[in-house]
Amino acid sequence: MQTLSEVKNLAYAMMFTLHKVKSVNIEEFKPFFTNLPVDPYIKGNYRFRRLSRFKVLGDELIKLPHGYLFQSKKYNPLLGDIKREFAELDDAITKLEDFKKLVLAFIDYCQLDEQAVEIGVHQIRTTCSPDNYGNPAPEGIHKDGTDFVGIFSVGRNNIQGGETELYKSKKESPVFHKILNPGDLLLVNDDEFFHYTTPIQPLVSGEGTRDVFVLTCPSLLKD
Repeated sequence: MQTLSEVKNLAYAMMFTLHKVKSVNIEEFKPFFTNLPVDPYIKGNYRFRRLSRFKVLGDELIKLPHGYLFQSKKYNPLLGDIKREFAELDDAITKLEDFKKLVLAFIDYCQLDEQAVEIGVHQIRTTCSPDNYGNPAPEGIHKDGTDFVGIFSVGRNNIQGGETELYKSKKESPVFHKILNPGDLLLVNDDEFFHYTTPIQPLVSGEGTRDVFVLTCPSLLKD
């Protein structure tokens, strides 16, 4: 089993990589994004969210007990030093074989010992309308305060914008900028890069949605 220092050495070795996860059927996930609770910590009622943490035990993906999300203001100037609680991911989605494949793909791409790590999975929908643009990253250009971040795109419906950017410094131009299309998984070394996603607005009249899973290791969840 890898020690914590060995895990972190692997984290430092990986800068950022983009993968197309062809083994996962994203259609299995889409129905579960229609009933997400509103994020009560963001003004405007345009972001919806669930959050759970997991470990791998043998061939099984195990959901760990409920916890709260905590980040310091160093990493999240908007919502830092606040205990945030979100509803757990629906048990039905966590039991999907494709959900397990996604978590294992994240662990595998990051070269982690699957028996030794705890993964946080954020299920997030950002909405927009002609009168209310959606902001996937209201905290601005930021780090999460973890080792690895994975952003997996599930769906983009009637939107423009939502480009994901990576920065070595907040004062410099981005070193990476791309719209993540469904099936794309962007892996980021959180120690090395700041990240940000630009606001979204509808392509045509009506509501637009951007659906993603954000995976983190460690999970950032506390008991």
